[in-house]
Amino acid sequence: MSNIPADLKYVVSHEWVRREADGTLTIGITDHAQAALGDLVFVEAPAVGRVLSAQESCAVVESVKAASDVYAPVAGEVIGVNDRLADAPEILNTDPYGDGWMWKMKPAEGADIEALLDAAGYANALKDQ
Repeated sequence: MSNIPADLKYVVSHEWVRREADGTLTIGITDHAQAALGDLVFVEAPAVGRVLSAQESCAVVESVKAASDVYAPVAGEVIGVNDRLADAPEILNTDPYGDGWMWKMKPAEGADIEALLDAAGYANALKDQ
């Protein structure tokens, strides 16, 4: 069973979301996603300043097996990216919920974070896949 922290929100497309104290969001891919992809060799994060729509394809992770799109869990503006992943994409494999975060964003007005899946909902979604 994949590691699914209870304090995060999730999307069925395997992104996780952490709401920070200042209202910004930190985004990454789940433990399940990194395990399914295998050894990651390349990460392309969205550019800082890019305005994203919910569910918009905005990043790519590439492994020795395949390349996969990563989607914006909610609408908002990218305010920071994890530059460490350019030189060390394997961080996503070793620490997907910590040092392996991908980008930070300021959610758009009305973006409904609470509508995303909780840990139990994401675990149930994995059973259906």
